[in-house]
Amino acid sequence: MDTKIHLEAGNLRETINEDNSASSQDWVKAMIFIHRHLDEGLKSEISSQLKLCGETITEEDMLEKTFSTFHASNVLLQQQYRERGFTEYNQLISVLLVAEQNNELLMKNH
Repeated sequence: MDTKIHLEAGNLRETINEDNSASSQDWVKAMIFIHRHLDEGLKSEISSQLKLCGETITEEDMLEKTFSTFHASNVLLQQQYRERGFTEYNQLISVLLVAEQNNELLMKNH
C-alpha cells in the first residue's frame, strides 16, 4: 500500500499496472524505488517464485533487462555500463544506485 501511495505521488502508479503505457524512464524510476524499499528476503522470494513457475532467471537475464530499460537518451551510458562487464546483477544495481545518489547531490549543489 505504501508503495502504491508513493508511486501515485510521483505520477508513477501506472507503471505497476499490467499492460501499461508508461515510459521506460518512468518504469525505471518506479523500479529503483521498489528495489530500494523491498526487504532482502522478499527480493530472493520473488526470484524463487519465478523459478518455481518454470522460469529460470539468470544473472545475465537480469543484467540484460536492466540495460534494456535505459532511456533512449542514455544509450551512451548503457554502452559504458555494458563494457564494464558486470557478471552479477547486485554489482550493477549498486553502481547505478551510487550514480543516482551522486547525480542527486550534484543537482542539489548546482
